[in-house]
Amino acid sequence: MKRIITISIFLMSSLVQAQDTLSKKDIPAAARLFDLRFTQKEIDSMYTGVKENVGVYQRMHKQTLANNIVPTLTHSAILPGMQFNEKQDKIDWNIPKNVVLPADKNELAWYSIAQLASLVKSKKISSVELTKLFIERIKKYGDSLQCVISITENIAMEEATRADAEIAAGKYRGPLHGIPYGLKDLFAVKGTKTTWGAEPYKNQTIDEDAFVYTKLKEAGAVLVAKFTLGALAMGDYWYGGRTKNPWNTRFGSSGSSAGSASATVAGLVPFAIGTETWGSIISPASTCGATGLRPTFGAISRSGAMTLSWSLDKVGPICRSAEDAAIVFNYIRGTDGKDKSAENKPFNYKPNTDIKKMRIGYAKNYFDRITDTSRTEWKVLETYRAMGVELIPVDFPDSTVYPFNIMDVVISAECAAAFDDFTRNDVDDLMTRQGLFDWPNTFRVSRLVPAVEYINANRHRFILMQKMNEVISQYNVIICPTRGSGNQSAITNLTGHPVLCVPTGFDKRTNTPTSISFIGKLFDEASILTAAKYYQDKTGWDEMHPPAFK
Repeated sequence: MKRIITISIFLMSSLVQAQDTLSKKDIPAAARLFDLRFTQKEIDSMYTGVKENVGVYQRMHKQTLANNIVPTLTHSAILPGMQFNEKQDKIDWNIPKNVVLPADKNELAWYSIAQLASLVKSKKISSVELTKLFIERIKKYGDSLQCVISITENIAMEEATRADAEIAAGKYRGPLHGIPYGLKDLFAVKGTKTTWGAEPYKNQTIDEDAFVYTKLKEAGAVLVAKFTLGALAMGDYWYGGRTKNPWNTRFGSSGSSAGSASATVAGLVPFAIGTETWGSIISPASTCGATGLRPTFGAISRSGAMTLSWSLDKVGPICRSAEDAAIVFNYIRGTDGKDKSAENKPFNYKPNTDIKKMRIGYAKNYFDRITDTSRTEWKVLETYRAMGVELIPVDFPDSTVYPFNIMDVVISAECAAAFDDFTRNDVDDLMTRQGLFDWPNTFRVSRLVPAVEYINANRHRFILMQKMNEVISQYNVIICPTRGSGNQSAITNLTGHPVLCVPTGFDKRTNTPTSISFIGKLFDEASILTAAKYYQDKTGWDEMHPPAFK
């Protein structure tokens, strides 16, 4: 009885506090924001309950929630009844044996991971030498591209020295052993700043090692830098400027994995790690001419990474070829159990699969929107037909099954929650950019998304996932234009299907790269990587490098 009285007094005190700032006249105005109408009688009945709710919110707001605290609701891309192969086969990476060390070691900036692995494994070059080469390139070109937040030189030299010692002792870990790389600076690494690309956090340190960094460390890879991202994972503007496109520095690199794409394409690292919530791997990869893999939602644990959206954030590699992406993905996939959405699924990459035996479709309804048949997207289809591949026209999900913007509702509610204190405590005022479409204003607007609408948007999302699965389950790969297909990007991010973007040539007007995207079934990154490797072996666009950085 005493406990009940205490709670009642507590609720009444909250009610009085809320009553000071809330009147019945506030309810109709608030309701109109949510497309609702109430009668006066209904408002009279609601008033006490609404005030009580405000009191609860006020008490909740006194408790700070760190960005890494997860909600109890867990999203999965896996639909009921789905079954997956759970057996992991051995992968033969076909590391070449007769790779020659070039006279000009700067040429190593453009070697594939497999070629570099051959040189390191055979001791034709040490990891320390290779690491110093890439650090020198980062110091030479990083500022002009505005793609580097910090050079992790001490960590790099320690990891490279250890790699050389292990290889000398016959303890070779695999094709990433001794290979330098960079991380998007939203991944925590002990002893480094993790700035999230944003002014309020530019001196932030997090005493944690992100899962993806731990996995790469276990593979023997060498962290040489942390790269820029658009502030709080949007676009290519960060607190230090705007990350540039290596092919034409008058343009930005797109984002938010801006520095990871720019640095990889400019040969500052053999590969880098990015993240995507809605376009943040695919867009900069397309813009800069990288090969970007956005894996299945849940294929890689996100622990130790900044949260933007719990049901949409994904981790993936940004490389120069599909084969490189396959190698990196293999070593960073899986989970540490800290990310409740992540799964341990096999990756049975078989690059020698007969391409003619794969069921490859193309999104005819998206291609038909490209009336200029000289565009590189159409040439991609010609390349596959020349290989003897029968391309099957597909009516790929578009606005007919995505009639309203589910993505905006879902991402808005989740990102506003992830950065609640940021908005509530006016940290947003410290952000460099304050435009209508920048995070500070977006977070404020998103606070008015009702919980009911967020939940119902996810129910519509479940229907979308079912419809998407009905289409993709019939094919190994579906080829789709990257640009001008915003629906595809929103749809596949919402459903969690893997997408790989590869370069296909150049836009003559801007001298910037063009691209195509490969869409696969859940946890079947192997098929889209195989199909893309065939394309790259035939065309060589992945071997083109921006002349200013040679």
